[in-house]
Amino acid sequence: MLSEFSFRKLYRPVQPVIKQSGTSVSYIETFPGHLLNNFIYCYWELKTHQKLQDSFTYRVVADGCIDIFFELNNPSENFVMGFCRKYTEFSLDRLFHYVGVRFLPTAFPIIYNIDARELSNRFQKLEDIDKETSNFIRDGFSIKDDIATVKDRFDAYFTDKLQVAKIGLDSRFQNALDIILKNFGVVNIEKDIEVGLSQRQLRRYFGYYIGDSAKTFSQVVRFQNILNAKPSTQSLRQSKLFFDLGYYDQAHFTKEFKSFYGVTPSKAFGR
Repeated sequence: MLSEFSFRKLYRPVQPVIKQSGTSVSYIETFPGHLLNNFIYCYWELKTHQKLQDSFTYRVVADGCIDIFFELNNPSENFVMGFCRKYTEFSLDRLFHYVGVRFLPTAFPIIYNIDARELSNRFQKLEDIDKETSNFIRDGFSIKDDIATVKDRFDAYFTDKLQVAKIGLDSRFQNALDIILKNFGVVNIEKDIEVGLSQRQLRRYFGYYIGDSAKTFSQVVRFQNILNAKPSTQSLRQSKLFFDLGYYDQAHFTKEFKSFYGVTPSKAFGR
């Protein structure tokens, strides 16, 4: 990534607050060291504080990112989850302690020199993508580690990996990302993104570095900005909000939101 462009300054990919099990389950995030700010959004931890009565369903909403994750009880089983165009639900046991790395968009393909489309809309074993990182996790972590330890070890590991990564984006593609992010995803791909790239080139860049089309990425950015805004009950009922965000009407807004989140906006925001 070029130094003047920063995803972190323009984009904040969030996940829902845990409500299902009260204080029995917690989810926290911690940010990486400053050298990784343009590549890793956060390290996260999802864990139980006591054995649950039932299995736990964890919903991951669309955020435009790629994640590495694993269970600290069994770090040899580590996975990567690609860009998803809809929400994903995981059925977890009654006791668990997961940690993960959430890469900012474009970062994982840069670090690992891999086409993001190969990972999209699914998760798979990390060893199939990068055996070195999989082995590092297997040998470097255990159940006794807390999130601060996880952060320090990953900071050191990924700082070293960046030393040998081919860092850099085509400035035209970078400008396209800048337009989408600064307009909160409310863009017309064919009319608003005039950066010197053909539609074919744009599809190729977004496919490789993001994992989906510019249109889908823009929709996810728009969705994530809505999550960050936490709209009020009144604003959710106002038709002007939907038009301002580029939706045809409330039904269009609700349908897309539910696809990315798994529930309706009113339920997501606790109204």
